[in-house]
Amino acid sequence: MTKEEIIRPENLVYQKPTLMNDAPMHYCPGCSHGVVHKLIAEVIEEMGLEEKAIGVSPVGCAVFIYNYLDIDWEEAAHGRAPAVATAMKRLWPDRLVFTYQGDGDLACIGTAETIHALNRGENITIIFINNAIYGMTGGQMAPTTLVGMKTSTCPYGRDVHLHGYPLKITEIAATLEGTAYVTRQSVQSVPAIRKAKKAIRKAFENSMNGKGSNLVEIVSTCNSGWKMSPEAANKWMEENMFPFYPLGDLKDKQ
Repeated sequence: MTKEEIIRPENLVYQKPTLMNDAPMHYCPGCSHGVVHKLIAEVIEEMGLEEKAIGVSPVGCAVFIYNYLDIDWEEAAHGRAPAVATAMKRLWPDRLVFTYQGDGDLACIGTAETIHALNRGENITIIFINNAIYGMTGGQMAPTTLVGMKTSTCPYGRDVHLHGYPLKITEIAATLEGTAYVTRQSVQSVPAIRKAKKAIRKAFENSMNGKGSNLVEIVSTCNSGWKMSPEAANKWMEENMFPFYPLGDLKDKQ
């Protein structure tokens, strides 16, 4: 079979989204970020918003998304992405404005910005990568770290009497008047990836149609921070993260 025959549409199995740059992937093997990057690129391309998409990424592993997606990006101070996104969407209401944030950034340092932007009903989408740990800075405990889960700052496991309980920011978002769509997904399997892509598409459509604010949480792995192999991290996530952070739509305002 010739090269020309292989790349015929009927033979095409996979094609890299045109919005993804040819930058070598730097994320740890098994990291969920790369999969979510690809889904965002595909959705933007399929919606025809290549020239209207603006992403806001703050500090942490999430910030490196600007290396991989060829759209306009703005870097925000740690936790402040929803505030920056608010200004952008109000100035350019015809643009697709979204943030891409980790759990330490969104649910700790940026808790106030997150909750108030969502509650105001800003027509933005917040994509929330929740791996229950601070990945970039050394594997410290995050607001989302599970009870009993060990990190570099709670080596004996999270103790509720000392550290409090994990914060379910997505459940909080679902109670806010300004939110239109709040969902929790994952990307550890092909069916899960398809559901996550559908959720991102719905959130982006809501943003463009002025329906209010949207939060898409992706329950993810950090096998380096968890000190596990990628396969073991996926299994641990399914057995421990999913029961506490159950997948599915929490709010869908029609």
